[in-house]
Amino acid sequence: MDSDFDAGRFRVLPDVRVDLSEYPALISPVYASTSNYHEMLREHVSELSELQQVFYADNRYAVLLIFQAMDAAGKDSCIRHVMTGVNPQGCSVHSFRHPSIEEYEHDFLWRSNAVLPERGHIGIFNRSYYEEVLIARVHPEIMESEGVAGVGIPTEEVWQGRYRSINDLERHLTANGTRVVKFFLHLSPEEQRKRFLKRIDRPEKNWKFSMADIEERRFWDEYMHAYASCLSETSSKDAPWYIVPADDKKTARLIVSSIILNLFRSFNLQYPKAGPERVKELKACRKLLSAKA
Repeated sequence: MDSDFDAGRFRVLPDVRVDLSEYPALISPVYASTSNYHEMLREHVSELSELQQVFYADNRYAVLLIFQAMDAAGKDSCIRHVMTGVNPQGCSVHSFRHPSIEEYEHDFLWRSNAVLPERGHIGIFNRSYYEEVLIARVHPEIMESEGVAGVGIPTEEVWQGRYRSINDLERHLTANGTRVVKFFLHLSPEEQRKRFLKRIDRPEKNWKFSMADIEERRFWDEYMHAYASCLSETSSKDAPWYIVPADDKKTARLIVSSIILNLFRSFNLQYPKAGPERVKELKACRKLLSAKA
């Protein structure tokens, strides 16, 4: 797959107006068979694990991976399968759910800023500050409850202001060594319906489903409008969005893993080279250790 894989096929270019009806949720599999899928994913995971070790030692960049999607699109399983070989000491996953009372008392970017990855580390946001221009746009009463001065029922001007804040943040992160890559796992309503039924029929999945999930399906069109606007306004050259077809989880995982690999390959990573003083110190240490032996 990697030899002819074009990540740009799924990338949202800056200033392109997104219409999600033009983006498929299902494409032809990028693997030949189930065994081929497992082989490809193992290769991706193995290479990513090796690159992450050098990335940690190189210590020049941080990476922030953001996953957004409708419920049941496979965010959790995608993160789990793709990042399974990464050293947990250099990787953290944060899920952003309903804000706490403390978080409501701060601006909408505050809680995510507090857990941004440091250099040499990978940060993964399972949902993110983008919820504040997605679910808050579909349910504007959320904005009312936040108590932001001058904001009641938000207007388009409010959303444009939040897009600017997000773009400014991501521009600042990029300028300071954090590379931001964002994935929208594009699920069809029919595939979501099937996955919800599986959550009901499988006892070990029951905890992941509630009547609220059914209620949210009523707002599908509103969510697609919110996502289209968000993707259009916040995909930039340095912090791009990728619209990943998600009806086939295996294909989605391979696409995501390939995009992440391409990012790490672009860093020209290398282990730190020892300078003259360091080499001298190491030789002295070796001499002492050899003498002890």
